[in-house]
Amino acid sequence: MKACVIHGAKDLRLEQRTPPSPGETGVVVRVRAGGICGSDIHYFKDGRVGDFVIREPLVPGHEIAGEVTAVGASVSTLLPGDTVAVHPGRSCGRCPRCREGRPNLCQAVFYMGSASKFPHMQGGFCETVTVDESQCHVVRSIDATVAAFAEPLSVALHAAHRAGNLMGQRVLVIGAGPIGQLVLLAARRGGAAAVTVTDLVDASLATARRLGADEVINVGTEAGALEEAARRSGGFDVVFEVSGAPAGLNAAIDTVRPGGVIVQVGSLPGGASPVSANRIMAKELDLRGAFRFGNVFADAVSCLERGVFDVSPIITAVVPMVDAAEAFRMATERGKHLKVMIAF
Repeated sequence: MKACVIHGAKDLRLEQRTPPSPGETGVVVRVRAGGICGSDIHYFKDGRVGDFVIREPLVPGHEIAGEVTAVGASVSTLLPGDTVAVHPGRSCGRCPRCREGRPNLCQAVFYMGSASKFPHMQGGFCETVTVDESQCHVVRSIDATVAAFAEPLSVALHAAHRAGNLMGQRVLVIGAGPIGQLVLLAARRGGAAAVTVTDLVDASLATARRLGADEVINVGTEAGALEEAARRSGGFDVVFEVSGAPAGLNAAIDTVRPGGVIVQVGSLPGGASPVSANRIMAKELDLRGAFRFGNVFADAVSCLERGVFDVSPIITAVVPMVDAAEAFRMATERGKHLKVMIAF
C-alpha cells in the first residue's frame, strides 16, 4: 500500500508499506478521506510541533474516515463495508488520568501521527490502516469527508468543555483557522451570548462571519479594534487562544475580564514563551489548557450526522493522495485555505 511519510522539514514522500492485517482484535480501514491538521502542517514545515521533534520517518494524519475492509475474529460490532470515523487515540484505561475520566492525558496513550513518543506513533495518511474496534464509530448519513471532521470537532468541543458554562458569556476566539472556526461553532452551541473572532487573514474572518461570529477583527490591519471591543464589553468572559502564538496569549490576558477564563487551545512554540504572566495573578485569571480531547468523540460524530454543525465552509480543497505533497503545501497557505482534505 502507499503511505505519506514525512522524513523531515519539507520532505514528504509517497512510499510503499506492507498492507496491514486485522489480527484477532483489529479492524482494517480503507482510508477514504483525511484532513490535514495544524500539527501535520508543523511536522511538514518545521519537522516538529512544539517540543515534539521528528526523529524517524513519520506517517502523519489523525483526522481520518473510511470503509471497513476486514475485521478480526473477536470483533463483534463492525462489518466489512461499514463507513467509520476513526478516533485516533487509544488510552490504557488503567492509569490515574484514565481512571479520573481524562483519557487524553493517559500516561500510555497511543495517538496516531504523533512524534511525541519514540518510536513515533504512525498515523493514518495511508491507503489502509489497522485500528482497534473501539476506535471506529459507524456513520450512515454523511460521507467520509465530513466524517473525518469528527476529530477536529472533538478538539473544539473539548475546549468548550474546559471553559465551563458558556451560557450567556461574551467569548473571544483568537485565531480563525479550522480549529478556531469549530470553536466558534462549539461556543455557539454552548449558548454564548456573543462571539468575537480575530485573525490576520480576511478570508478566514469572512468564513467566521458566515459561521455566526458577531464581530470579526483583523488584528493586523485594525489597530486598537480588539482593545476597543474589550473596553466596550468590560472584558471578555472567556477567551479561547487558538492561534498558538505568544502574542495571541498575551492578547487573551489583556482582553479577558478580571476573574475570567482563558483556554489555551493552540500549540505554542517549543521552549519558553514571553508571556505577561504577572497579569494572570493581578486579574486572578483561570488559565486552562485543552490538549486534544476527552470523551467527546461520539458526541462529535452525532453532531455531524444530525447536521448540528455545517463544516462545509471550512473545506477549501480536496486533493488526491498522489498529490499529497502539494496538498500539504496548499495547507500552509493560510491566505487561501482553511481545511485541505486528502482523498485516498
